[in-house]
Amino acid sequence: MFLYGTQAINELGHLTIGDIDTVDLAKKYGTPLFVYDLELFYKRAKSFIDTFEKASVKAQVCYASKAFSSIAIYQAAAEAGLSIDVVSGGELYTALQAGIPSNRIHFHGNNKSLEELELAFNERIGCIVIDNFREIQLLKELAARKEQKMDVILRVTPGIEAHTHDFITTGQADSKFGFDLNNGQADRAFKELQHDPFLKLQGLHCHIGSQIFDSTAFKLAAIRLIEKISKWHNEEDYEINVLNLGGGFGIRYTEDDEPLEPNIYVEELIRTVSEEIKRHSLSMPEIWIEPGRSLVGEAGTTLYTIGSQKVVPDTRKYLAVDGGMSDNIRPALYGAKYEAAIANKILQKPAEFYTIAGKLCESGDKLIEHIQLPEAEPNDILAIFCTGAYGYSMASNYNRIPRPAVVFVEEGRHQLAIKRETYEDIVRLDLPLTIGRRLKLS
Repeated sequence: MFLYGTQAINELGHLTIGDIDTVDLAKKYGTPLFVYDLELFYKRAKSFIDTFEKASVKAQVCYASKAFSSIAIYQAAAEAGLSIDVVSGGELYTALQAGIPSNRIHFHGNNKSLEELELAFNERIGCIVIDNFREIQLLKELAARKEQKMDVILRVTPGIEAHTHDFITTGQADSKFGFDLNNGQADRAFKELQHDPFLKLQGLHCHIGSQIFDSTAFKLAAIRLIEKISKWHNEEDYEINVLNLGGGFGIRYTEDDEPLEPNIYVEELIRTVSEEIKRHSLSMPEIWIEPGRSLVGEAGTTLYTIGSQKVVPDTRKYLAVDGGMSDNIRPALYGAKYEAAIANKILQKPAEFYTIAGKLCESGDKLIEHIQLPEAEPNDILAIFCTGAYGYSMASNYNRIPRPAVVFVEEGRHQLAIKRETYEDIVRLDLPLTIGRRLKLS
């Protein structure tokens, strides 16, 4: 069994994270429970940042917080020296509530509302990543009305199709995101911003997809963006300040995954950008990247309590847990695969093949299709690994199931980062019927 970060096995044969027995965590906080290994999060962040510093390249490493947003994780990111990438007014508000300096916040999104942009201006955030022509118009009007300057970056689609799932590929021409680099859209957007008195065009941004295991596509994207920058430099004397190459760096979900280490991705990007900038006789820009999954994915483990079993003769054995697609939609959404272990039976030999099913009222509510585990019993604790990205952040109240609690652990200490929802929380925004036939309830 592959162990991540500070995961280990104690004298009881139990899985530990951050020197804390996961069985004890399940007893104290209940299940389902997201457990985040802060030490692993800090280690990953340091690897990205140190690689830039070692190469003496000016950079910002921005946490792509759509992977997992909360006040506590934003504060941990700030402690680690990261900037924050947000994609909604809600994420922006949460980052501000966490005390993140507004100039370290970058705002993405393909359909930002006027209200969201007003909030960004009012808080004087560091940068807005522009996604479309309507947004350019909104920003121009807003900045002129407020007589306020704002740094902006153009998001472009470089026509790179990274080898990943269709649902998480974003760099190809047929994408809802950004200005096409090859059909004139990016040139038109550049001209609309070039001489604006309030909007300062700092550079270009692209994001080619997620869960990418090699650096080839990243390097090709960088080459194409720099070619465009060179064209603008030669024709319009434009000087780029920022080249944002996004995120998408892969992690190990299963033994079949072979991602690069964070520093390898960064080293390859630095080498390519430096060579291309020199070749085009441009000034070296500040490089920004936006890791999300690669910071929190492997740092997160979900603990479940095992409940019922069902045997379908000659087909499969279902093992049901007390969560499911309401706290991890990825397997149902695009067939994501995970590895797992019974946290209180780590040293026992695998004995049975199971399908791990959730408790939601959907036949497709399966967290793992086929896994060999020790013989499972009710009240055993199942640990599913690498659930730190897009688990809690995509969680729902489907079937009116409360969302789980989130706990951070580090060096024998643990703290509640997000409380478990209650039934009262679920109905808190509901209102009683006041129109209609007013049937008497009995």
